[in-house]
Amino acid sequence: MRRPKGIKTNKSVAKRFKITATGKAMRSRAGRRHLAQSKNAHRLRRLGKSVVVDSTDAYRITQNLPFSH
Repeated sequence: MRRPKGIKTNKSVAKRFKITATGKAMRSRAGRRHLAQSKNAHRLRRLGKSVVVDSTDAYRITQNLPFSH
């Protein structure tokens, strides 16, 4: 007999977002993948750092990552 499937993690969300120890969702900034020679060094450094997800999107992200909170 087959076991019932449990709750699953959405892997596409898991690759894009990380949940901190305090429960905040972090994301990487857009715009660093290509055309980097036209962007200055300060801008590229800033794009490399992760940032907290907006509160309106954080609920949907945490719902797709059930084992992270």
